[in-house]
Order: sequence, then C-alpha cells, then structure tokens
Amino acid sequence: MTIHRSGTVVAVTAITCVAACAAGSALAQYPDRPIRYIVASAPGGSPDVGARILAVELSRFLGQQLVVDNRAGAGGSIGTDMIAKAAPDGYTIGPGNIQTMAINRILLKLPYDPDKDLRKIAYGYSTTNILAVNVAIPAKSVKELIEHARANPGKLLHAGVIGSSNHLSSELFKLMTGTRMSFIAYKGAQQGITDMIGGQVHLTLENIAALLPHVKAGRVRGLAVTSITRSRAAPELPTIDESGLPGFDMAPWSGLIAPAGIPAAVVARLNTEFNKALALPAVREKLVAMGLEATGGTPEQFDQHVRREAAKWADVAKRAGIKLE
Repeated sequence: MTIHRSGTVVAVTAITCVAACAAGSALAQYPDRPIRYIVASAPGGSPDVGARILAVELSRFLGQQLVVDNRAGAGGSIGTDMIAKAAPDGYTIGPGNIQTMAINRILLKLPYDPDKDLRKIAYGYSTTNILAVNVAIPAKSVKELIEHARANPGKLLHAGVIGSSNHLSSELFKLMTGTRMSFIAYKGAQQGITDMIGGQVHLTLENIAALLPHVKAGRVRGLAVTSITRSRAAPELPTIDESGLPGFDMAPWSGLIAPAGIPAAVVARLNTEFNKALALPAVREKLVAMGLEATGGTPEQFDQHVRREAAKWADVAKRAGIKLE
C-alpha cells in the first residue's frame, strides 16, 4: 500500500509537472494566432481611428494580426462586456475608455464590473474637449463667458450627449462657476455642433476632434480646452484652469484592457508591446493630429487612474443631479 501511494504521488507530480510545463510553453509562444480586438464604438469615429492606429503597430510588435471587431451600442457597454466575458487567454482585448470604464458605471446598470471583470493593461492616450460658443455670444474669453452667463441666468443653452464626457464637462463648469445654464441633449456630437453654429444653442464643451475644424473655420468661437495642459493640436487655446478656474480638468482617455484572470506573463507582454507602439514618433504624430496625447505606463498606474476618474465623475454627477432615465 505504501508503495502504491508513493507511486500515485509520483504519478500525480509528474502529471502536474507536464501540465505546468505545457502552460509555460503556451505562454512563451504567446501569441501564436490572431487576436480579436474589440472596439466598443462605430467605425470611423475618433475612438475607432485612435484604436486602429495602435492596433497596426501592436500587431507588428506581437507578430500576430489584431482583428478589429467594432461592437458599438449602449455607450460602449456592449463591446466592453464582450471583452469582460471572453476567455482570459490574451486572445480577446480592446480599448477601455473614460465612458466604458468610469462614467457608464455611474449612470447605467452595467453587465460587467469595470474593476473586477476587466484587467487594465496600459494607459494609452488622453484628449481634451473644447469650450466653444456661438459667434453671436459676446464672450471672447472664459471670464467673459462666466460674466455673461451670470448676467443671463438660465438663458444660455449648452449642447451635448447626455451622460458623456461632454455633458460632465459642462456640469463641472457650472458647478465651479456657479452659473445656471440649460442642457439640451442630442444623440450625437455633430447634431449639437450644427445647432450651435445655427444659433439654436449657445455653447458646448465638445471633443476636440469633432469641434476643432469648426473653430479653425471660424464657424464657432473656441475659448479654451478642458484638460489641465494645453493641447498640441490647438496650442493657441488656453486651458480653463489657466483662464480663472484653477483645478478644472476633464481629459477623456483610453487604454488597453483584457478579461480579468489573464495570465501575468501575457499582461506583461501586452503592456511592453503597447508601450513600444505608443513611443513611436510616427504614432505620436498621428495621435496629436487627432488631438490625442500618448501616455503609456504600467497596468497598476492605469488601474489607479481608472479608479480616480470613476470617483471624481461620480461626485460631479451626484452634485449635478445627473440621472439617465
């Protein structure tokens, strides 16, 4: 019996060793097939284009193609949920951004937990919104806009997509200035911008990629950017922070995520190659042209950033009374 039990232990140990070696070999070969890259937005928009720029270089560094799979809907929650529920083997990854990782959890009942169900791989890039007004508004600066809004309480209309970074930018602006303005909800950014150009609404704090062409063409007047630092895409625009509202900071962001439970070795490989892609001068130039600033960093740094942002915007939403029906 003793010999039998001893033999059993030896056999089990051998099997365990074989399994561990096989797993280690699989990780060493990662990736050995194409990777599904789920982008939780429609093709052609700024989030999609930014994601594809990085996907091309990440494919090159990993030695396997990243197959882009656009899964838009529910503010990005549909595609992000698909990542969360995929096998945690490194063969399903995708971008996670301020909407899907920080804001949606505040306003929606999500089918996934951004903290528990998703592994943060690396911070990718940040961008900014532009505070702009209709050209008929007699305000040439943030200070003048605040004075005009205070002199006309409740009369100014600001456009945006409800529950978006644009909307929260507007609410933060009102909270910090003590101004009263009415929010007019639109289904998409361009609809709100069109109405602002036409004078139906008076201002917006919209993403730089959507709004900057109209600012440069003189169709609307850009007053400032919402990020804490100026944008290299529009360095002539001051920040709201430097325009009299110290601490104002809304910088929408995106990074790389994967399902929770993904092996640490795969996380390390993806993080390394993603940061290498972000460091390429050609990639940085393409991102800057879209108003995006490459960031990079460790998985832990990205995780901490997501948690800070979620807490910050939850507070803003609560104070502003933002709720989705």
